[in-house]
Amino acid sequence: MIAKAESIASVEDDEPRGEISLGVLDDLVGFRIRRIQNHLSRAFNALLDREEIRPGAFSALALIAANPGLSQKTLAREVGFDKATIVAILDNMERLGWTMRQRSKTDRRRHLLFVTPVGLKALEEMRALAHVNEAAIKTALSDEEHQILHTLLDKLYKRCFADSEQ
Repeated sequence: MIAKAESIASVEDDEPRGEISLGVLDDLVGFRIRRIQNHLSRAFNALLDREEIRPGAFSALALIAANPGLSQKTLAREVGFDKATIVAILDNMERLGWTMRQRSKTDRRRHLLFVTPVGLKALEEMRALAHVNEAAIKTALSDEEHQILHTLLDKLYKRCFADSEQ
C-alpha cells in the first residue's frame, strides 16, 4: 500500500506547471468561459462565506433590482437557469427577506419580482465583494480590452437566443 501511495505522490509531483494542452477543448468557447466562471464562482462563494446563499443569488438579485417587476421566466432565461433552479433561488431569497413575488394583475400565472430594502443592502454588500473578487483578473486587460470583451460576450449571448426569436 505504501508503494502505491508513493507512486501516486510521484505522479502528482510530476504535474505539468503552467500551460497544458486543451486537446479537443481548444476551440470551444464554452469551455474557456466556463473555467473562468468556475474559478470566479468558487472564489466569490469563499468571500461570501454564507452557506444559506445559493450560487446565482447575486446575479438574480442584481437583475431584479435593475428591472423591478421582472418575471420569473425572464429572470431564468437571463441568468441561464432552469425553472426549478430559479424557483429554489427565489424561495431562498424570500426566506432571507431580500425579494418578494407579486402576481401580475394582467396575467395571474406570472409572478413579478421585486427587491426589498434588506435585499438592496445585501446586494450592495455582494457587489462590493464581487468587485474585490474580480480585481486581480481585471488587471489582465486594458479598459479598451474590457470594453471589447463585454461587447463580444454580449454578442455571443444574443446569438444563443437568435434561433428562438425567429
